[in-house]
Amino acid sequence: MNSVTVAGNISKDAEIRQLNNGDSVANFSIADNQGKDKNAIFWNCQLFGKRADSLAQYLVKGQSVTVSGNISEREWTDKEGNKRKSMDLRVNEVALQGGRKEEPKRKEEYDADSIPF
Repeated sequence: MNSVTVAGNISKDAEIRQLNNGDSVANFSIADNQGKDKNAIFWNCQLFGKRADSLAQYLVKGQSVTVSGNISEREWTDKEGNKRKSMDLRVNEVALQGGRKEEPKRKEEYDADSIPF
C-alpha cells in the first residue's frame, strides 16, 4: 500500500464540487516545508464524501494540517492537447493543527447606558 502522511500549511482554500454520482470532493493543496534551505513541496489533495462537505470550511489558506492518504496518479490532456500527469494525495484522514492566523478581534463597543458605575 502507498500510504503517506503529510504535515504543512494549506496553500489555497479548499474548492468543493459535486461529482456525477452526487458525492462531494474538496480539492486543496498543502505546502510541506522542508527547511529554510530547501523548497517546499506542494501536495494536491482530494477529500471525498461527507467529510469533504463538513471540513471544507476549515480547509483554508494558512491552516496547519496533517493529512494521511494514498498517492494516486492522474492523467489529463491540457488546453494545448499535451498529455499531463500529476501525483495527488487521496486523503483518508485530516487533523487540524491549531488555528490559522487571524486579525486581532476589536474591542467591543459599549454605549453609555450599558457601562456600570
